[in-house]
Amino acid sequence: MYKYSLSILGTGFIGLCSAACFANKDIKVLASTHNEMKVSIINDGKAPFFEAGLQEMMDDIKKKNPELLRCLTNPVKAVLETDISMITQGTPMREDKSINLSFIESTAREIGEALKSKNKYHLVVVRSTVVPGTTRNLVSKIIEEVSGKKPGKDYGLCMQPEFLAEGRSIEDTLHPDRIVIGEFDEKSGAMLQEFYEYFYGDHLKTCPILRMNLESAELVKYGNNCLLSTKISYANEFANFAELVPNVDISQVMKGVGLDYRINSRFLRAGVGFGGSCFHKDVNAIKAWSKSKGYTSRLLEAVLEINDDQAIHIVDIAEELAGKLAGKKVTLLGLAFKPGTDDMREAASIRVINELRRRGVTDIIGYDPKALKTAEEEIGDKIKYANSIEEALKDSECALLITEWEDFSVLTPDDFKKHMKTPNLVDGRRIYDYDKFIESLPFRVIGRINL
Repeated sequence: MYKYSLSILGTGFIGLCSAACFANKDIKVLASTHNEMKVSIINDGKAPFFEAGLQEMMDDIKKKNPELLRCLTNPVKAVLETDISMITQGTPMREDKSINLSFIESTAREIGEALKSKNKYHLVVVRSTVVPGTTRNLVSKIIEEVSGKKPGKDYGLCMQPEFLAEGRSIEDTLHPDRIVIGEFDEKSGAMLQEFYEYFYGDHLKTCPILRMNLESAELVKYGNNCLLSTKISYANEFANFAELVPNVDISQVMKGVGLDYRINSRFLRAGVGFGGSCFHKDVNAIKAWSKSKGYTSRLLEAVLEINDDQAIHIVDIAEELAGKLAGKKVTLLGLAFKPGTDDMREAASIRVINELRRRGVTDIIGYDPKALKTAEEEIGDKIKYANSIEEALKDSECALLITEWEDFSVLTPDDFKKHMKTPNLVDGRRIYDYDKFIESLPFRVIGRINL
């Protein structure tokens, strides 16, 4: 008999990575999705998307304890057969940039249907990113309305924001730097804390658990992602400053800034901008939410504008280096929004491609070690797709490094000179040795110019 049984309602990056990590720790997990094909893939022990370390973990579960991780199309059944339910549904962005809570609403109704016929106390945990007030005023009210049960009495309610970075979701799940528990009442929070004390064990000696009310926990996630987004746009703003003066190197500048113990150097790397499923969505969502409450965020507006402008800026740099790009073949090295994942949501490559096409560049070819399939689904026929670095560089007149995959970091100046028609290279992620590359070929980076 397993000490804990858990239902995960939503099998995206957060849901499936969490499910796999829990199952790998002898916790019985029932994952739920309405996508029948996804259910079949997961039950076959396969990951339906690429995330570093996920497939290896699923292989291990299938080999040792396949019964610990099952996927269903019936969320009501999943809730009925478990003690804790975690909502990990997506909260996409509407056309007006506000948060779309439709998946959260439908999942809350399904939980309510299950709890209607369940007499045992059940803990509901919202792990999706939701604006303050959602857990109490939407999720709990729907569950209460459908089930006829009362929070705090018949079921527990928590909001536990996740801080998983795509590309390292498995690592972040297994080794978080803190656990935030927003609780409806003491009993709810205590039950969730007890679960994590079992799951993490000794890791909690260096990982604090913070307990607070539901609304504070909801805002923690937005505070986290908005600050990280701000740090990136801050670094890019200073990269633009650096390009006003010869020989200033933004990498050295941000290293010096980041060594201040009050600041930390992470997320201060200048580049072509942030992307992914969280930063754009969350910054826009909290900005729209605050505006609906009568407050306009000038800071977050600037963070987004600076980030979007980076796509224009890297193309400007490329044209300063190679001349007008219209009529030339341009290569994009990297399409996914970051290494370690095949996620294309809000990827910088999309903004760069749109800017290139706006300037009349039609011969664009891209290569990514993991994201070719998802890139083609997202971008379509706006570009061509290469199956290797060599194919991507062949006869190209300008290459833009967009995603810092390890495959690209090992390339030398000779690799570009060997395969390209004209070896113009723009490093949009600062992965190459500047002095070595500037001596060997026409080369530019974000945040530095020479005399």
